[in-house]
Amino acid sequence: MSLVVGCALPAAGCVVERPAPPPTETAVIVAPKPPPPPPRAAEYVPPPPAGPPGVVYVWQPGHWRWDGREYAWHEGRYVERPARVERWIPPHWDERNGQWFYVEGHWA
Repeated sequence: MSLVVGCALPAAGCVVERPAPPPTETAVIVAPKPPPPPPRAAEYVPPPPAGPPGVVYVWQPGHWRWDGREYAWHEGRYVERPARVERWIPPHWDERNGQWFYVEGHWA
């Protein structure tokens, strides 16, 4: 479960999410073709939201997800880092034997 908090710049479409605990099982997402390149327009990264002292927000860039028929772009967002020593590993696609496997983003 995650808590979504709006930011002070509603026109920017900024959303902050507190990380949910990792799932016990991750669904395997397989696509028959590679994802397209990122959209041509640069993704707008709004300024980080103001939070309580010591809270660190990290920008998670947008990425492609497979919806079962085609790829859909998911815009980037700010999330609260669960620990200062952790860094975000973005989601990505790995090709294996002509199929494309989605690797979920995670903290490391």
